[in-house]
Order: sequence, then structure tokens, then C-alpha cells
Amino acid sequence: MPIKSYILHPLKGEITSLLKDLSQFSECEIIPAENYEIIILVTDTDSEISEQNLFNKLNELKSLKHLSLVSGFEDK
Repeated sequence: MPIKSYILHPLKGEITSLLKDLSQFSECEIIPAENYEIIILVTDTDSEISEQNLFNKLNELKSLKHLSLVSGFEDK
């Protein structure tokens, strides 16, 4: 089961929209920074295919400027 963490950078002025968009994904834990300039996202999916599908959906979000993988771990 892949567990990955990302740093998300919203488009300027789109932090609220991005948080709302992210809340639709049950595989994610959302942690907004206290200064609201970035979001930490931790994903926990059933398989690498599920993780790739989620990653693709995240990249389609209109309020997302940039997504950086910070760490990845797979428990086999």
C-alpha cells in the first residue's frame, strides 16, 4: 500500500478552492500550513495503480499551481 506525501502550491488566491477540491479525495489527509501558502498532502492508496490514478486527478485540479513529491513508502 503506497503512502506518499506531497507539498502543494495553489494558484495565487486559490488556497480555499484547492482545499475544497482536495476534500473530495478520501485517500488524502490534508494539512494546510499556518501561513496558508502551501498544503501538505499525505496519500494512502491500495495499490500503485490507485496512487497513479490519484496523482493524475490531483494534477487536473484547476486551483493547483505545483505539486512536489516529498516522500514515498510502499508496505508490501
